[in-house]
Amino acid sequence: MKIICIGRNYSEHAKELNNEVPAEPVFFMKPDTALLLNNKPFFLPGFSNNVQHEVEVVVRINRLGKHIEEKFAHRYYSEIGLGIDFTARDVQQKCKEKGLPWEIAKAFDQSAPLGSFVPIDKLPDKNSINFELLVNGKPAQKGNTAEMIFTIDKIIAYVSQFITLKIGDLIYTGTPSGVGPVKIGDRLTGKLEGMLMFDFNIK
Repeated sequence: MKIICIGRNYSEHAKELNNEVPAEPVFFMKPDTALLLNNKPFFLPGFSNNVQHEVEVVVRINRLGKHIEEKFAHRYYSEIGLGIDFTARDVQQKCKEKGLPWEIAKAFDQSAPLGSFVPIDKLPDKNSINFELLVNGKPAQKGNTAEMIFTIDKIIAYVSQFITLKIGDLIYTGTPSGVGPVKIGDRLTGKLEGMLMFDFNIK
């Protein structure tokens, strides 16, 4: 199982970090040790003073695929989930300044909390999914998949040109604007179309 994360897939988020809006999907990887399941608490790592939340719609691949055409991409998933792509923003910035890869800012242990999944047929429109993140009960991020620069099907088609997708692989599809730091004692709650998907604490 691998975790594929799409970066800069919402134009407002790209702007808030002063990044260019990409012409093609940008993706990076997280190891399976990044997963944090069952609403277990997230422990702030000691190597960063600015870990930020990025709420993202997650797709779970349900069949083996390579060089998938976009028109057939919908056959490769049947559930939609919600997760967090935690980012050590200060570490990431240092890496960017030096022109270095920034996996250490994204791929560290427990940096990918994952909530529950819902069948696509339970959603009104897979291309227009509302989701939000609440921090201590207050809205922090809100998005809709219709705002994505690259659709889920486009992402699957693009990534599969480079990497074989396997059953159980996860694709984090990018975050909307509103990212921000978390601190000890915070409670993060994620909802998708009003349904509770995750609810965990920062320690």
